[in-house]
Amino acid sequence: MRILLDECLPKKLKRGLLGHAVKMVQEMGWSGRKNGALLSVAAS
Repeated sequence: MRILLDECLPKKLKRGLLGHAVKMVQEMGWSGRKNGALLSVAAS
């Protein structure tokens, strides 16, 4: 499963999701985007 963690979530959460492809919004360069815009860019 691919999971995108929003910037308001703790980075430690990523370590607890072993077995999944987890990315942080910050890693993707999408910090500061509102939910609608974030969902659009994540879907593409």
